[in-house]
Amino acid sequence: MKDFFTIGEISKLFDINKKTLRYYDEIDLFKPSFVNKDNKYRYYTLDQFQYLETIKYLKELGLSLEKIKYHLNNINNEEVINSLEEQSNIINQKISELELIKHKINNKIIQIKDSTRDDLIGVIREVDFNERQAVHLRHSIKTDYDIELSLRKLTQISDHKIFLTYGLVGISVDREDLINRKYNEYKSIFIMIEEEKYNKNLIKIFPKGTYVCLRFNGIHKDAPPYYEQLINYINEQGYEILDDSLEMELTDPSLSLSDEDVVMELQILVKK
Repeated sequence: MKDFFTIGEISKLFDINKKTLRYYDEIDLFKPSFVNKDNKYRYYTLDQFQYLETIKYLKELGLSLEKIKYHLNNINNEEVINSLEEQSNIINQKISELELIKHKINNKIIQIKDSTRDDLIGVIREVDFNERQAVHLRHSIKTDYDIELSLRKLTQISDHKIFLTYGLVGISVDREDLINRKYNEYKSIFIMIEEEKYNKNLIKIFPKGTYVCLRFNGIHKDAPPYYEQLINYINEQGYEILDDSLEMELTDPSLSLSDEDVVMELQILVKK
């Protein structure tokens, strides 16, 4: 039977980098059984294998090295149960976060597929939406530069991570400006949310109701003529504008080759 194993052999047997094993030695987490005084080579024994396996196991559970060291020095059933329960709670939280991301990805796929429908571009539609909610920030916006700054600010003041990659981002023209046909300044920015929990002061509810909608190819600076079309339609139908507009990017401009590839949608809540 082999009495001693070199650091290289331990590294291969346990799939642990030699640098990591040296670090474990430095912090007194896992020290070699014997160090050759002449060449400083580290050697380990068979009875240390289970100890190192335990370190690997606890590390895979997500425990920090500090916690692993504490548990190994104070190991008992109660400590093990507490650690496992703690890690189980963390895993459940991560599963919930991943399920939410998966849900958002699936919604994003549906949204992008729907945005490619040529038959809806340039067509004014009346669409009934259920109540929706968004993380919302009142902020004067006049340029694309302002949009990016406002988005960063909204992210910073949020208590939780905003899923910018998967969320539907939009800006709004005030109701009064819509009535007065002023479309050159936006007064707020928002990101649609679902199950996420945020500070209630950041939440805006978009009411259930009928929205007059219009899609177009282009970016925010191209929106004014399409607002004009919507307002003309609303006035012709004798509808009343009830809220600020929703101007949303159905496709991600950063993934588009040109402004013409971007699909925007305007939505205005009305009372018939």
